[in-house]
Amino acid sequence: MTDHDLQGIVATLPDLVRVRPQRGLTGFAPSGRVATHQWGANRSFYRGSGMEFAESRLYQPGDDVKSIDWRVTARTGHAYTKLFQEERERPVVILTDMRAMMQFGTRNRFKANLAAEVAAMMAWTGHDGGDRVGGLVMTRDGLRDFRAARTRRSVLGLLEALSEETRLERASGSEVSLARALRRLRHRNRPGTLAFVISDFSDFDEEAETELRHLAVNAHVTNIQISDPFDAALPPRGGRLTDGEHALAVSALVGRKLERYAHEFEARRERLERVSRHHGMVCHFLQTSDDPSWILHPHLNRSMAAYRVLCIAHRSKFCG
Repeated sequence: MTDHDLQGIVATLPDLVRVRPQRGLTGFAPSGRVATHQWGANRSFYRGSGMEFAESRLYQPGDDVKSIDWRVTARTGHAYTKLFQEERERPVVILTDMRAMMQFGTRNRFKANLAAEVAAMMAWTGHDGGDRVGGLVMTRDGLRDFRAARTRRSVLGLLEALSEETRLERASGSEVSLARALRRLRHRNRPGTLAFVISDFSDFDEEAETELRHLAVNAHVTNIQISDPFDAALPPRGGRLTDGEHALAVSALVGRKLERYAHEFEARRERLERVSRHHGMVCHFLQTSDDPSWILHPHLNRSMAAYRVLCIAHRSKFCG
């Protein structure tokens, strides 16, 4: 099979270069050099208590939706964020889950493919904004570490690793848990880091929650849950999933098992949302049927979330 035949499964390096946002949308925050060499820092803008209000600007990735300036948003028709000013050096570190559970999808693409594109968007945005960009990649046989740097070469190295992990022939071995990956991220973290956690959070247990809460003490954390409709609800009659060459039988489940499966998924999602809210983290949800660029436009994502709720409430056959 060619890469074209595997569109939606394999994310090639050119694919991950093409998702680079337009110049007008780049940078997690406006920045400029500080007048002293002692700190070697950027003048960065964050939402936060006890900081001096600086300005409002167009929403950019990593901003907390709660900091949206609704008055300016209503007047202009575009989402604006309130900015508060402080000085710090700010690495951008992206933890991306590419383990076996991410190599699945029933709508448009695999979860791993979507995760790779979202991670690439975050990496390019940080790089084009002048931030140092690095990452951790959870693979099917371990954990790969990429030190934060400001070079295009470092970004391409991270993207190449993500591309490799979308290939189905990649060997499987001993996977690391989400908790262990978060612990590694926390230990290499420094105050002011922008940390993105991109995963389906399938093993978001008490240990992982503890690590995530500790990470949020010194880092600005954005959690992005990647899911597929089948993660939330398996088909009651079972069936077969196929990529055109291989097939997988899905056993039919009785009502109680289906309910438990759906309940466990919803419980993990609610737990992630609750922990994020209580500890000052941003939380986004994307499905394999979604356009990944929505992560750059939270007002569109919010509208789509409301649309899904309406579809579920009315059980409309016209909703995707």
